[in-house]
Formats: sequence, C-alpha cells, structure tokens
Amino acid sequence: MGEVKESKTMKNKVDLDNHDDAFWWLIHKGVKAIFLSISLFALLVRLAVSLHPYSGAGNPPKYGDYEAQRHWMEITINLPAKDWYMNSTTNDLNYWGLDYPPLTAYQSFIHGLFLKLFDSDSVSLFTSRGYESYFGKLLMRWTVLSSDVLIFFPAVFYFVLAYFSGNSRFHKSDIAWQIAILLINPCLILIDHGHFQYNCISLGLTVGAIAAICTDKDLVGSFLFTLALNHKQMSAYFAPAFFSHLLGKCMRRRKPIVEVLKLGVVVLGTFAIIWLPYLHSVDTLLQVRRIVK
Repeated sequence: MGEVKESKTMKNKVDLDNHDDAFWWLIHKGVKAIFLSISLFALLVRLAVSLHPYSGAGNPPKYGDYEAQRHWMEITINLPAKDWYMNSTTNDLNYWGLDYPPLTAYQSFIHGLFLKLFDSDSVSLFTSRGYESYFGKLLMRWTVLSSDVLIFFPAVFYFVLAYFSGNSRFHKSDIAWQIAILLINPCLILIDHGHFQYNCISLGLTVGAIAAICTDKDLVGSFLFTLALNHKQMSAYFAPAFFSHLLGKCMRRRKPIVEVLKLGVVVLGTFAIIWLPYLHSVDTLLQVRRIVK
C-alpha cells in the first residue's frame, strides 16, 4: 500500500511539474505576447477582407455564398430538425439545400437565432430569399468572426502550447512563424471572411484534436475530430492520418483491444448524439446520407 501511495504521489508530482513547465514556457518564452500580437493582426486582416464584395451579391436567383448560409439559418430556425434535409413545400432542396453534416445544421441554427434576435426579417421563412441588407450582412460577418475567435484561435494556441512547450531547440521566431502561418492563412481568410463560410470551425476542431493527441489525450482528440467530421465532410481527408496514428498508439499499449474499444465508443457515441434526430427512421437516415456527400 505504501508503494502504491508513493507511486501516485510521484505521478501527481510529475503532472504538476509538466503543468509548471508549460506555464513557465508560456510566460518566460514570451509566447503569450507573441500569440496576442499575431492574433490582433490576424483579426485586423479578417476585418479588412470582410469589407470587400463577395461572389453572387445582387445576382438572382441564388445570390451567392451569403444567401446559401443565410438560407440554412432560415430553414433550421423555422423547421424541425427532422425536416432540414427533406424536400418539401417548405424546404426546396433545389434552392441551396442543406448538404453538410448535422453539426453544420446546428451551427446554422445557433447563428440563425442570433440573426433573428437583431434582424428577424433576414431569416423569416420564404420572404427572406434574396434578403441582402447591409445590417444582415454585418451580422453574418460577425458570426464568422466569432466562430473564428472562439474555436480556431484557441485551438491554434492549444496546439502551439502542446507542440512547442518543453522543447528548448525552438526559438521565439520559430514559434511566431508557426502561429502566423496558421492564423494568417490567406486561403482560410478569403474563403471564410470573404465568402461567409465557416471552415474555421471544422479546422479548429481538427487542430484541437491534433493538439490533444500530442498531449496523449487520445479520447479527447477522437471526440474533437469526430465533431470536425460532422461539421464538414471534407475533414475526412484527414481521417486516414488520425486513424493510423491512433491505431498505432493503441497497438503499442498493454491492452490494445481495450484501447481500440475505448476510441470506438467515443467515436460512435459522438456520431449517435449528433445524428440522433435522424435515427428514428432508416429512410430518413438514408436521405440525409444521400444529400451529405
């Protein structure tokens, strides 16, 4: 009993030391100041991009990227979840039908509530088609920016902390460049903040998953990457890397089968919760699956 107690005490001390090392690295390496400075510049770049035009503006009948996202918000806040992917008189799938996984739909629902609070006309069923008010666009821009700040930025910070802390061979300039490459990625900024997209959510979840796995929080990493898959199906391009890496880690542990089962429970459980509104009927599930390609 004494040896077990001593072992637990030593483990707790090691964990505490690791936290202390990360905190020391964060403060004394100046990483916090670097991250805040680059983040501020990255925000200014995003705001500058959002001032410019976007494709499809004022061009009927579909009006471009803004209208697609706005329409999904209109559908999700006015119809029950079971009807979001079903073609009907109230949901014409030929007019910007929702074709992303359910987590995107839930995100549209939350943002739709935000728009409804300040500009209800922008998400009213049927009558809001082609609605392009300046205020409505401004609100939509803020939903993209807030998603970036609340999900992608913290994920990048988590990754930097997980990957670089405790490694003395990296200099401040190396860390600064890595942060800048992630936060000032022109492709992501132009697509999200120029064209009202929300790739920052799925990419933020993916970066967070990588950071979690780097710190041996494999279950957390699996959960975050499953969320990314259920937000944008393009995240599946990263799936082989996640699968092979996590499987390899499991195979090197004392009870590989148990470790694989634990990951499986997390992944399947997360999928089940997200897809719950569509599990009541095989036909409904297949319909959603046909649309989400």
